[in-house]
Amino acid sequence: MEPFTRRQVLLSALIGGVLTGCSKSKLPDKSLSQDRLDIIDSHVHVWTPDTKTYPLASGFTVKDFWFPSFTVDDLLSHSRPSGVKRINLIQMTWYGLDHSYILDVIANNPEHYVGTGIVPAVTDVSLPSPDKTMIALSQGGIRAFRIRGKTTRPKLGDGDQWLDHPGYEKMFKAAAEYNLALSFLMSPPDLPEVDRMCQRFPESPVIIDHLCLIGRRGLFPEEDIVALCKMAKHKKVMVKIGAFYALGKKRPPYLEQLPLIRRVVDAFGPERCMWESDAPLQATESPNTYDSAVALIRDHADFLSSDDKEQILVKTAENFFFR
Repeated sequence: MEPFTRRQVLLSALIGGVLTGCSKSKLPDKSLSQDRLDIIDSHVHVWTPDTKTYPLASGFTVKDFWFPSFTVDDLLSHSRPSGVKRINLIQMTWYGLDHSYILDVIANNPEHYVGTGIVPAVTDVSLPSPDKTMIALSQGGIRAFRIRGKTTRPKLGDGDQWLDHPGYEKMFKAAAEYNLALSFLMSPPDLPEVDRMCQRFPESPVIIDHLCLIGRRGLFPEEDIVALCKMAKHKKVMVKIGAFYALGKKRPPYLEQLPLIRRVVDAFGPERCMWESDAPLQATESPNTYDSAVALIRDHADFLSSDDKEQILVKTAENFFFR
């Protein structure tokens, strides 16, 4: 074999440098600078001590409040330092069906706030149809409606098909027609029934809150993870990744939850996963802090590229709630 000429050596080095540069550019950048983010919190609870302007529902008093106050201003003192700019507000139980507080917050700043409301599907005939209420509330920026799973609600005497009711059918139909989400607070035993309804109404957006509460007893059963990941076959199903304070060891940095998060993101794709804090409990129950919930995705989820992190922290919620 003839020896390389000087020109061949230089050319070989040049090509090698180009190829090396190309291969490096394809490696995922896992770092994510906080100043490039416009994080969206997809799940926050707020209320005001001003019960004169915003009366409580019948049967509730201020003694039912988790804390004396957690207004939007209280929330912002925790969220702003972590780069959170836009927020989905969850209707508080003690306001009942009166959404005035979150509707007023949204109306004052619709670019930064949306809401998740409550409409009862199983009701007395004197109450308006849930689908009509959904449509009416959506005009004020309420983009999702919470449904509690059979395992997370008071017993209603129904069987395995606990969504088998005309009111829920109306909600699924309205969700599909008006692109409104049904946001489920549930645990893994509730998944088969939601799966059944998603098969019947494949165009209805569905959000599974809090990683389906897998790990709330400190364990991450394989069968529960498999059941949740199987829901990815429904293209309109999304998952909220958060409420870390309530799962696993219930203490930051929550690293034991990363394998579950990885499985869920792999199944659904980052474009159907959205970050949530579930403040104020995430922000005020020591040692849990608001920023520790952001940090689990932003700083510790090394299996995610920077684009994946931005998708989960910003774009998934942005695409659904703010467009």
